[in-house]
Amino acid sequence: MNYGINHILQGPFRSAREIVLASASPRRQMLLTSLGLDFQVEPAEFIEPRQKFGQNPEEYALALAREKCRLVAEKKSGAMVLGADTIVVLNEEIMGKPASEEHALEMLTRLQGELHSVITAVSIRCAEDDIERSFRIITRVKMAPADRDVLLAYISTGEPQDKAGAYAIQGQGAFLVEEIIGSYTNVVGLPLSQVLRALLELKAVRLSG
Repeated sequence: MNYGINHILQGPFRSAREIVLASASPRRQMLLTSLGLDFQVEPAEFIEPRQKFGQNPEEYALALAREKCRLVAEKKSGAMVLGADTIVVLNEEIMGKPASEEHALEMLTRLQGELHSVITAVSIRCAEDDIERSFRIITRVKMAPADRDVLLAYISTGEPQDKAGAYAIQGQGAFLVEEIIGSYTNVVGLPLSQVLRALLELKAVRLSG
């Protein structure tokens, strides 16, 4: 087990109880840390199943987030466990992580000049207190047109390798994004405003001071 990234600047909030992030994502850790929260990191040991027949992308993302959260909450029964799953969807097709540079080029080429959806599903659970809350946030993202040589130069950085949709809006891939409609942090990996609101309502977070 390891712990969330130490914060240099004190955020406006503090953890009011034990919080566990059921994700190894450094981006989600960064976002929670920006609030000033202390939390543990306990990634769920979970092999993601394929999307079921007839299951829409939103339902799929929620199912993954809930299962990740449940697995960790069973081990950390007294903690408030936060699980999340982010997917990129183009025309109802879930675009996962690229399997190769060629696959990344194919994905980015398909996204160019198009609107796609980034869906982050969130599950918050405390087994001891019988708390379970889940929701999903959708952000629409429009990609700017880009020449093949530009996409290849980006792919050569290695950044797209482990990113859904083959790009990172918070990284070098920011230049690919022309417009977003909705939550920016949702595209990064965690809809921070909505997550904070839920944690405040559940009294897992308090104001600093």
